[in-house]
Amino acid sequence: MSRLLCIGFLLSLILTVTLASTGDQRPQYRNCVSDCSDKYCPTELQLCLRATFWTCQQNCQYHCMQEITRQAIQNGEEVHQYHGKWPFHRLFGIQEPASVIFSMLNGWMHYKYLPVIQKQIPSSYPLKKLYIAWCIIGINTWVWSTVFHIRDFPLTEKLDYFSAGFGILYSLYYAIIRLFYVRNALIIKGLTAVFALMFLAHVSYLSFVRFDYGYNMLACIIIGSIQTNLWLWWSILQYTPWGDKQRRPYAWLAGFSVIAISCAMALEVFDFPPWFGVIDAHSLWHATTIPLVAVWYTFLLKDTSYELTLGNVRGSNKRMA
Repeated sequence: MSRLLCIGFLLSLILTVTLASTGDQRPQYRNCVSDCSDKYCPTELQLCLRATFWTCQQNCQYHCMQEITRQAIQNGEEVHQYHGKWPFHRLFGIQEPASVIFSMLNGWMHYKYLPVIQKQIPSSYPLKKLYIAWCIIGINTWVWSTVFHIRDFPLTEKLDYFSAGFGILYSLYYAIIRLFYVRNALIIKGLTAVFALMFLAHVSYLSFVRFDYGYNMLACIIIGSIQTNLWLWWSILQYTPWGDKQRRPYAWLAGFSVIAISCAMALEVFDFPPWFGVIDAHSLWHATTIPLVAVWYTFLLKDTSYELTLGNVRGSNKRMA
């Protein structure tokens, strides 16, 4: 519980920083945008800006933000956020180029391991379909992260949040099935129905009642923490006298992976103006998860191989092994 509260506190700081955007409230910025809009709008923008749905006024906002930021850096003054974001240098209309590149690389890692999972895990293994689904869900999650960082709109924001939430919920779903050897078809159907209803209720609330950032973050924290603690506890058990008799020498990979991902998320707490107008804490978070994807798939493949060696293609079992 203390770990959950700690994570909640850290992420609440992230939310505060994200929402406390001061730059767009300053008269200097507002006057600049107003003058630019009166002078240049409407006008036809470059093709790359039209392709990424920039408007003339948004283009004015970008140039004013960049000019004010340039002057602030030159004078040694504070760099402000604008409309909830740091003043990134755009590239061909892309708002956050670094986060886009790192999101694409994360998605590519899932795509890379999809044929590996399909080829190396035999069809007889009960969890093969779950792992294939995890690859596809991972690809989907990072596709929408890429789209969101290209251009931040209400729709792309929701698709990014919902995809990430679905991935977190699914990771808990298959963790329960793997760690507790759930093989009974009726129990799996019931578990699937419960998780599907949870996700539908979550999306429905955010879509039709209120898009509550705090609630969405808290829900992700709780589900993610449960999943993390399950894998961590299982990993520790493998190296204690109370663990399963069949020790798994690769178990540390699971514990290392979930802890490393939690630490990567904590990078957001150290929020700072982007280096060279490109690299910020959020993009570094996405960068650090790229190699961790490979670590996790290495664990899944080793675990599958070991389970098949032991003949653990068995029915429902309540123990964690």
